Amino acid sequence: MAKSKTTPAETKQPAIELICADADLSLQMTRWLSHLRAERRLSPKTLEAYARDVRQFMFFLADHWGGLVSLSRFGKLAANDVRAFMAARRGDDIAGRSLMRALAGLRSFARFLEREGLGSVGALSLIRAPKIGKSLPKPLQMASAKRLADADERAGENRDPWIWARDAAVMALLYGSGLRISEALGLKRRDVPVPGKGDVLIVNGKGNKTRMVPVLHNVLELIADYATMCPYPLPAEGPMFVGARGGPLSPRIIQLTMERMRGALGLPDSATPHALRHSFATHLLTRGGDLRAIQELLGHASLSTTQIYTGIDTERLFEVYKTAHPRA
Repeated sequence: MAKSKTTPAETKQPAIELICADADLSLQMTRWLSHLRAERRLSPKTLEAYARDVRQFMFFLADHWGGLVSLSRFGKLAANDVRAFMAARRGDDIAGRSLMRALAGLRSFARFLEREGLGSVGALSLIRAPKIGKSLPKPLQMASAKRLADADERAGENRDPWIWARDAAVMALLYGSGLRISEALGLKRRDVPVPGKGDVLIVNGKGNKTRMVPVLHNVLELIADYATMCPYPLPAEGPMFVGARGGPLSPRIIQLTMERMRGALGLPDSATPHALRHSFATHLLTRGGDLRAIQELLGHASLSTTQIYTGIDTERLFEVYKTAHPRA
């Protein structure tokens, strides 16, 4: 690798001390982290994780190679060295997501060195990122999901009654129709039928695809109650749900509302707005709902997505097949 370069400002910063690496490599790590902090504006937690991951890699290399890791030696890194590190970390029961983050940090450090003219570490580009298993939100108990959509649960809150009526209506819509939060908050006033004059929503989902979703009468009543109490005009072409100042309602407000309700109802951290959609699908399935129909309701492009989303295993899928498929 070429000789390292530093600016006057960087030389004033104390280099990271690594007993497994030489001073030049330690200094470049310091410069890299300063670059991520000042120019990339990464969060302190991400910076801490990246620094920890690269330190662990340097300690591994020092043991793997039997000596200090120098800048020039690091430039000769081989793909087998990286694979050995990943295997060792897996042996310590490190999750795939953490391994993926470690690889991202190492690649970021290597790109920094290359931009600074300190050589190229091509071995890192030859390593595939580990596969990450899809984590699914846990469904809520049916009674808990219903309580989240109950306006009376919020009656004691120190907020305007129309706001807790609004939040209850949104929660009821997420659970009652299985909408994504963006879909619910994207509804226009004209998209929501008046109670007794319709029971279907036209939802604009992912990829700008529209679908028809049934909506329960009691959910429409909650929305109507909110609309009656709302101090702001709700024109037909405007958003159905508005914020405290009359503008479009932010998803973050509903997330914060859910956080408050979790504490009040003693629910786990997994109780999120998205978990209400998950609960909608899970509760339909447990009551014998058709998997294909649920796929349409959720707006999934393929049945496999619905199977993964609802946590249905292969055995359950075959059970549905055996029960539903007509016999010759």
